[in-house]
Amino acid sequence: MLYKTFKILAPLCTYTAAKKKNFSYIGAAIFGTGFVAYSEYKRNAEMAKSNIKVDKFMAEPITSLAQLNNSSDDMKTKVELMIMRIQAEFCRALEAEEDRETKFIVDRWEREQGGGGITCVMQDGRIFEKAGVNISVVSGNLPPGAIQQMRSRGKKLSDGHLPFFAAGVSAVIHPRNPMVPTIHFNYRYFEVTDRSVQWWFGGGTDLTPYYLNEEDTKHFHGSLKKACDKHDKSYYPKFKKWCDDYFFIPHRQERRGVGGIFFDDIDSPTKEKAFAFVTSCADAVIPSYIPLVKQHKDDAYGYHERQWQLLRRGRYVEFNLMYDRGTKFGLHTPGARYESILMSLPLNAKWEYMHKPKPESLEGKLLEVLRNPRNWLNTEEAK
Repeated sequence: MLYKTFKILAPLCTYTAAKKKNFSYIGAAIFGTGFVAYSEYKRNAEMAKSNIKVDKFMAEPITSLAQLNNSSDDMKTKVELMIMRIQAEFCRALEAEEDRETKFIVDRWEREQGGGGITCVMQDGRIFEKAGVNISVVSGNLPPGAIQQMRSRGKKLSDGHLPFFAAGVSAVIHPRNPMVPTIHFNYRYFEVTDRSVQWWFGGGTDLTPYYLNEEDTKHFHGSLKKACDKHDKSYYPKFKKWCDDYFFIPHRQERRGVGGIFFDDIDSPTKEKAFAFVTSCADAVIPSYIPLVKQHKDDAYGYHERQWQLLRRGRYVEFNLMYDRGTKFGLHTPGARYESILMSLPLNAKWEYMHKPKPESLEGKLLEVLRNPRNWLNTEEAK
């Protein structure tokens, strides 16, 4: 490939020299083109040797293929490849529900302080008004604000600049039809080096309907419970309650949605078993949500339902910007990519002064559930 590049550009060099012009810029172009060609050759050779099937992902991994191949037993590698797979599978499942011409825009970015991410966004579709599915693989030194936040959760960390690694996948799907609920999920892995390496997993999946459909809610919770029960039958009730408590909007005295599961600081029973649990939860996203999209994406609705949907999206914005821990961490991380962090916000939202639906209305029935979470599967509740 390098030989062909020089062969093509050789006549240009000869002609320039014959005219006795300064050909330093031409030489620079040849060198630059040759370097790009060599880099592409090296990349293709790396891909050929790799056991990792890059074409199954939305873009190339953030970490080099050579490093991923040479560290296949490292948890950082396992997590990166898992979140790349989850991102691609979910994006393709969403695209399958959309019109053929509506596809995700794929934006692979790098972070000066270390690492990068892949942001996939689909906007203004017939089915999905805005859908974002992100992965990030970042490293560097923890800022003081992040250290303080982790200490408040019981982490014992020293002062100073502590090296960290974080990788995760997150998605927020805002459908156009008010009868299709919004879904959010996030699964992540964290390492901090402070004399020794501290590690933990976190994440969850939750549903935000605009109109309550009890069968849909039970299906959603049932899918998550099935994933949890594979590992520990105490997980679902414990993480369901954690989810209800976490997605609470204090100034509204209501939850963001009908919950799901949420957990953080999972560092037991072992690293491998914790990883297997998180992988099961991430794999449960498609079967928990896509059937709801299929069932309701063509349901009839009118102006009234659309306005209610926009009001509820306003509540979504309030929680994300005021209370969400992940958003705060991202915004305070040096080199943060704000477009990707704020991807979770809906394309359209609305605030209306002192809006109060009638208690007997469909909107009022949803509010009742948001204020008083239900035990959807009649499981033994966590204490």
